[in-house]
Amino acid sequence: MADQNPETLLEFPCDFPIKIMGARVDEFAQAVVDVVRKHAPDFDPATVQMRPSSKGNYISLTCTVRAVSKAQLDALYRELSGHPLVKVVL
Repeated sequence: MADQNPETLLEFPCDFPIKIMGARVDEFAQAVVDVVRKHAPDFDPATVQMRPSSKGNYISLTCTVRAVSKAQLDALYRELSGHPLVKVVL
């Protein structure tokens, strides 16, 4: 049975894309993948979509996770948002 939580419009489990933006540095993608896998162990890093900014100073990563709860997503957003290499999480 799907998780029917009145606090969210999502039904769990579901595939949930998260866009993470940060400075274009070598360790950014690996740092993001490490955080995502901590909260979604079944996440496949090969599915990460990368897009550099128009001037090439920043990069955005889209990671689609199999979300199982609002608490899981909240914890993932909190940790990503607090990471020193991450500028924005959408």
